Amino acid sequence: MARSDDWPARFPGHVFPQVIPVPDDIQSGSPAPWSHLNETSRSGFTLERIENSLRNANRHLDDFPLPGDPVEMAAVADAKKQEITRRSAVLVALFEEDGEAHVVLTRRSFEMRHHRGEVALPGGRSDLDETPVATALREAQEEVGLNLSEVRTIGWLSPIVTFASGSAIWPVVAVLDRRPELVPDPIEVDRAFTISLKDLVADEKFLEERWRRDLARPGSDEEGYFPLYFFAVPGDIIWGATARVLTELLCLLCEVPWPDANRSWG
Repeated sequence: MARSDDWPARFPGHVFPQVIPVPDDIQSGSPAPWSHLNETSRSGFTLERIENSLRNANRHLDDFPLPGDPVEMAAVADAKKQEITRRSAVLVALFEEDGEAHVVLTRRSFEMRHHRGEVALPGGRSDLDETPVATALREAQEEVGLNLSEVRTIGWLSPIVTFASGSAIWPVVAVLDRRPELVPDPIEVDRAFTISLKDLVADEKFLEERWRRDLARPGSDEEGYFPLYFFAVPGDIIWGATARVLTELLCLLCEVPWPDANRSWG
């Protein structure tokens, strides 16, 4: 255990503009779930492979619709079942170049009230009676100018559910016909960019830390710690909910256990 102000820098020498909050205590986490795999197993992430992985995981929209409210999402809840009143969705938008899939990401504006400057998947709050798929597509079009005629939604990843506050985020997976021309909305987006999934699973690009706060967080282990994931990307760092979504996707593609498959997240 270490006090956070004594903790060494993440990804030494890597510079990024975000200010990451400081937990009360911090520990080293586990290696990347795919760290034992050879280079061949950590590449070749084609769109076809992604669709097959989603089918094998019962996450393809052709056969398995998105889970809805508490009864269906109890496995990823952090508290007793109650109505979800705050709904959001994000789009995991993927396209292929030279046999490798890339994902669309944004850096949120530094003028935003919440999560300013953080790397995120395009997404946001759902309108009344709007489905998660509709929300994810609308937000991607508004935030980065995604041409929806070139987008095909194919699957989903585990919702991030906090029943204690009645909120949930649905990650929707989609594939694009080609590399998109991204036009960021300057009010919400400081920067829009893409990164290959192959680069995310490269050595020394992933870091897990275990955080603890004095005020207990739902979903923590017996010692009060919960895992946080980080990815180093050019000029920035991915962490928090976005890193959690990408970690699950990469575990599916690499055919390794997702560490949080049985964890209650808050």
